[in-house]
Order: sequence, then C-alpha cells, then structure tokens
Amino acid sequence: MVLALFMLSCKTEHKNAKHDTTETVSQPKVSKFQHYDSLFMNHSEFIADEFDFPVGKPNAKGYYNAQKFGENYHLGDDWNGTGGGNTDLGDPIYAIGNGYVDFSQDIGGGWGNVIRIIHKFDDRYYESIYAHCDSVMVHAGMFVEKGKQIGTIGTADGQYLAHLHLEVRDSLFMNIGPGYSENTEGYLDPTTFINQY
Repeated sequence: MVLALFMLSCKTEHKNAKHDTTETVSQPKVSKFQHYDSLFMNHSEFIADEFDFPVGKPNAKGYYNAQKFGENYHLGDDWNGTGGGNTDLGDPIYAIGNGYVDFSQDIGGGWGNVIRIIHKFDDRYYESIYAHCDSVMVHAGMFVEKGKQIGTIGTADGQYLAHLHLEVRDSLFMNIGPGYSENTEGYLDPTTFINQY
C-alpha cells in the first residue's frame, strides 16, 4: 500500500512537472527497512530461527577457518577445505539461515561473485555475505531457506586459492567494503554468531 502510494506520488509529481513547475507534490518516503518489514511480513516462513555454517553443513565438517574474523584485521571468516589448495573448488555453499537474497553479482576486483542475504531474526536484521563464489545459484529477489545451496566455492576469477569469504553484519546497507579494516563497526564475528544462534 505504501509502495503503491509512493509510485502514484512519483507519477503525479512527474505529470505536474510537465505542466506547472511551481507546484510541489510531497512524496511519502519508503525506507529499505519498511521494504524488508513488508517482505518478511508477507513471507514469514523465511524469518530465521537459527543459523548453520555455510560449508560442510550444518557444522563445517571437512572445512577449517583459515583466516578468522579479526585476524590481520579480517572482517570475515575464510573457509577452506581440509584437503588444501583448490581441492574445495566448486564445493557447495549454503545459506546460513532463512532470508532474502538482496544481491547476487560478479563485482570483479578481489571479490568476484558475491551473494548478499538479508536475515530477519529475533526482530532484528542481519546480513550474510558470501564472496569469491565460482558460481551462483540464486538471484536478487529470491527467498532462501537455511541450508539451501546458493553457490559454489571459487577463486575470485583465479586471484586466490579456492575458499569462501563469509561476513556477517548487523548494519545493513553498507558498501561491500574492503574485507580488512581496523574498524569493525557493523561487522560480527561469523563463527561466534553462528555458534550463538
């Protein structure tokens, strides 16, 4: 309803602008939080109730955390197969919890294919980010369940040995970021978060 009013208001302003540039039509603002509130209200079955690891589901069997959150100012966890090298190239990546796919694209640079999932949990929002994917199996606008395969482990187009870079954030709408920083505001330790919930 609010979105429909917003779209109608935009059309009215555009139409009026053609004929009378002095008239201003106020537009109700629809925040992204309201957008997610509406999405999850209409699809409550995708509200998260717990979280699992993104590899070796549910508890990362066959994988190890090669570079933990905070190590060398790392803003996520790097999950590698215990076989080393590229032995985990093409292995499945799973959604850590129920949620809404907000982004799924190859952004190049040191990131490669990136999937961003918004999770509503305990009346708060969190975001999980899966980077360096070899392939992606979801697209923006999809809902996913915990444990659904969303992609495969990659190398960011050959820039690294195969691994999954996972971030968990409690601040939505931040840029993709650097992957490393002394400032951890908005970022959570993924392993601690998953173990806690």
